Amino acid sequence: MKNTYLKKLKEEFIPALGCTEPVAVAFAAAKAREVLNDIPDNLEFHVSGNIFKNGMGVGIPGSGMVGLNIAGALGAIGGNAEAGLEVLNNIDSEIMEKAKSFASSENVKVDVKYDVAKLYIECVCKKGENEARVIIQDRHTNVILVERNGKVIFKADSSDEDNNANNLEDWSFEGIYNFIQEVELEEIEFIEKGISLNKAIAEEGLKGEYGLQVGKSMLININKNLLADDVMNRSMMYAAAASDARMAGSTMPVMSNCGSGNQGVSVTLPVVMTAESLNADRDKMLRALALALLTSIYMKSFVGQLSALCGVLLSTSGAACGITYLMGGDYKQLAMTINNMTGSVTGMICDGAKYGCSHKISASVSAAFQSSLLALSSKSLNGMNGIIDDDVEATIRNIGRLATEGMEITDEVILKTMLDKLKKRS
Repeated sequence: MKNTYLKKLKEEFIPALGCTEPVAVAFAAAKAREVLNDIPDNLEFHVSGNIFKNGMGVGIPGSGMVGLNIAGALGAIGGNAEAGLEVLNNIDSEIMEKAKSFASSENVKVDVKYDVAKLYIECVCKKGENEARVIIQDRHTNVILVERNGKVIFKADSSDEDNNANNLEDWSFEGIYNFIQEVELEEIEFIEKGISLNKAIAEEGLKGEYGLQVGKSMLININKNLLADDVMNRSMMYAAAASDARMAGSTMPVMSNCGSGNQGVSVTLPVVMTAESLNADRDKMLRALALALLTSIYMKSFVGQLSALCGVLLSTSGAACGITYLMGGDYKQLAMTINNMTGSVTGMICDGAKYGCSHKISASVSAAFQSSLLALSSKSLNGMNGIIDDDVEATIRNIGRLATEGMEITDEVILKTMLDKLKKRS
């Protein structure tokens, strides 16, 4: 199991530039342009509702614009598919201006495709008589079909285990806990790159005027002595500021987790801030981060890549466990931490990627600290409380059931509400 945990950690904890749903659209366009072997003059996207809602109101790096049209245009004209979730890196001003013009024309179209996977992107590039088609499904860069002029160039094998990346049936929360205690430190040193990336964009968010400025507002109020300069507020501030910057279109990358930059910053930064506050040594901090990341990955496997349940619940549940571990908590108290988190912000909806995500992150980080401190005092919600079970494994599965079964209608209502808003504007 050791190699399985390490492999998954390295697959999920990766750099990303921009919100990952529009970035996945840009990736699909860049891939289709490669197949077309030309800059397209027509571009079509048919995407799932979850992709659509996560691209509607989020800033696209360096463009000053929001939406899937500009993301797709940038990918088609200047994206580098080889860079994966950093497909929009190194976009110069000339490409940017061409992409803005293209995106604003009637030659770039985006619509919602129903009865497909939660994460689904179909891109069709056309130039003259030639056409390229690329389909991405289940994972942000998981290409399952490539066609040129109707001829199949690549088709993924549906039986391939790599296409079922969320299948972690051999995992357990206790297994994760045992792994992070036993793993050699040098095998998880790569996590440190995420610390530097995520702290850097948080500091950018605190300096600039990005989005809702949740993080910067906290800093201002700390300086006014209206908020305490303590570890919980610093954690909330840094995580929110990082989200402020990336949701508003900052060109700085983050270290994402589970296909989400917001989940990457909200799982790492509270743990890092706590480690710094406690003067924890490097060994303890990296093990706490590995615990936080793997817990989030494990919980996410029951929810799926995209859903109506805000994924920040999962990332901050991981962060809460990392905090409990740093403060000397044992396995029993870690399980209590997850149960306490489940009794707090579990009902938070995902109504698309946007400036307001930083507000949700700050609330969830606060809940993470409260859940951890309760657990460290051996105070925990038990199986008499709603979807919480005395067995932490059952609690984790209950969250997944809520997201996949219970919130299906919620997802439909959210999408319909957002589409209705678009109709009113047009």
